[in-house]
This record gives sequence, C-alpha cells and structure tokens, in this order.
Amino acid sequence: MGKIYTAMGLMSGTSLDGVDVSIIKSDGDREFSSILDSYFEYDQDLIEKILKIREKITNPEGLNRYLDEIKSLEREITLFHVKAVNETLQMSKSNVDLIGFHGQTIFHDPEKKITKQLGDGRLLSQLIKKKVVYNFRQNDLKNGGQGAPLTPIFHNTLANKLNEKFNLKFPINILNIGGISNITCTVDWEDSECKNKILAYDIGPGNCLIDEWIRKNSKKKYDKDGFLASSGKTDKLIFNQALENFTENSSYKKSLDVNDFDIFFAKGLSLENGAATITDFTAKLIADGMNYAHGKDHPNIYKWLVCGGGRKNKYLLQSIKNNFEKISIDPIDQYEINGDFVESQAFAFLAIRSLEGMPISFPSTTRCKDSITGGVIVENF
Repeated sequence: MGKIYTAMGLMSGTSLDGVDVSIIKSDGDREFSSILDSYFEYDQDLIEKILKIREKITNPEGLNRYLDEIKSLEREITLFHVKAVNETLQMSKSNVDLIGFHGQTIFHDPEKKITKQLGDGRLLSQLIKKKVVYNFRQNDLKNGGQGAPLTPIFHNTLANKLNEKFNLKFPINILNIGGISNITCTVDWEDSECKNKILAYDIGPGNCLIDEWIRKNSKKKYDKDGFLASSGKTDKLIFNQALENFTENSSYKKSLDVNDFDIFFAKGLSLENGAATITDFTAKLIADGMNYAHGKDHPNIYKWLVCGGGRKNKYLLQSIKNNFEKISIDPIDQYEINGDFVESQAFAFLAIRSLEGMPISFPSTTRCKDSITGGVIVENF
C-alpha cells in the first residue's frame, strides 16, 4: 500500500449542468474511500456562454479565432470552481493534499491531438493555496491515445471494492451515461495482468442529444425521468433512417465529443415524439456498444452497473434493456455508491496517480501506445 492522500476531484461534464466536487482518501491504487460529495449548479448565464462558445468552435482554428472570449470564460469558470472548492472545504473540514481539476470541455479532436478544457490550474492553485493537477488528457493524445475515457482505472478499483463488499463476482461492467456514454469492462485484481485487460470505449451519445432537443424545443433543461419521451411516440421511419446514416463509431476505437452528433434528424417532430425518437436512438447506440463489449473477449456478460446523470432517465434505461433478451442493468447507487459523483471521485483518484507517476491511461482504454501517466501538476502559491 502506498501513501494515502486526501484528494478533491472537480468535474464539469458535457451536460453543462454544473460542477461535481468529491473528496476521497486513496493511494491511487487499491485503497479508496469516499469522504464527501457536493454539487454546484451553473447559473443560466454561464450555461449560455459555454453553449455559445462550444457551438462556435467546430474546428481547431476556432480556438485561436475566439481566444479572447475563451480566456474570459475560462477565468469565469475557474472562479466558479474556486467558490465550489472553498465551500466544500468549509463543509468537510478535511485537510486536502491536492485537487484534480478536469475543467469544462469545449473542444475535443483526437485525430488532430487537440483537446480544450476551460480551467486555469495555475489560477486555481494560487487562489485556494493547494496543489492542483489539471490538463489530464493532453499527454495521452501526444502518445497516440484518444484522450478518453480516462476513468476506467478508477472504475476498476470501484468494481473490486464492490466485489469485496457485495460479492458481485467478475466480470463486472460499468456504463457511464454522461453527455457521452462510455463503458468499462473491469478485471479482478487477482488477475496479475489486470491493468492490461481493462477494456474501455466511448460508445455513443448519452444525454447530449436528449438535452439539446429539450433545451431547443422547451423551457426545460433536460427530460426529467424521461417523462417527455414516455409521453411521445417514436417515429420509426426517422429512427431507422438516423441509424442507417450513423457511422461515427462503428469501430469503437475513437473517443467522442458532443459535436460528433446532432439532432437535425428529428426536425419537425413534436417535443414529445422528438424526445422519444432521440432517446430510443441514443439507447440503441448504447446497447450496440454494450453488445460489442459482450463479444470482445468477454462473452456472456450481462451484469452492468450504471452511473452518470443518464441513469435517472427511466425511459432511456428501459429502452436500453429492450435491446436485450436477458440483461441486468442496475444503478450503481444500489451498492452504496452515489452515481452522480463517480466521475468527480475519479479525477481525485487520477490526480493522486499523476502525482505518484502512475499510469492513468492504457492501450486497452484510450488506445495509447504505452501505459502512461498524465496531468500537469502545479503549486502556484
């Protein structure tokens, strides 16, 4: 067992709802316990600014074209994180050793080896007087990886802890439905080569298309519990055409961004019918990715634990299940883990691994050439 750190993780995902904050104790390997989780919602003005800049930047040139706007927004987002950190530290009274700062993704293009998360690690460190680890994805991209998903090594620790406590038995699979959906096929620690056998993929949209449809066609931010989708009817013709036209991730070898998808195919449908059609489309792509994992060195896997905001969409989960004859898809909350904070806990965990020089990405998770560490470490105070 290595040194046990108290680390904080900050995660603001592609759903743009706010910042998840978690404090954990861990050695970045087999020891892990959760201390505190909290959530800080973005105000509508900040959400609009992030949406606008994200829509403007459709290629790397946009990062230079809108540089002043990006810098201004980055400062605003960083200051929001400062407030979240300070309030969480006051709540917990924990002596935090370091902070894993993911930032807000506005552009991700692994083929061009460019990813941009808004978040000034140096400013955060200066204002909160703590060691900060940030820019987690760039080193992976430089080494031939896709820059995502980065959470699988933490998912693997989580799965092994749950197996110890609840005797779940391997193989255990984790489906994370955030803005984008990704999966991790975890491996028992008893397997000496376990870290090289963890499989992970981005598999398709998660909440991004559903949220965009709801935002653009109503005054709501998302489809709570999948209520609007359950009130509508899927347009089978449009649904089948959308599937036929979709070729974005047939290989499951590339990481995905919200800009890889759009809701244009549902244009003209009512709010409810559009929600149903888009949700069923999302569910089918998720199910296809799960099926791919079933057949990829892991036959007959039917045990899935779900985390991320999408697990609360009852219509979406049922629609995923409808693609299988026999499958178990349980919210991870059933095993005493808050499914809203798995990603923020993960970036606290990854910060520890970065500090200790341990790998955070692997050829079987991000397609990088070799297992490598990542994260820029800054102590600016």
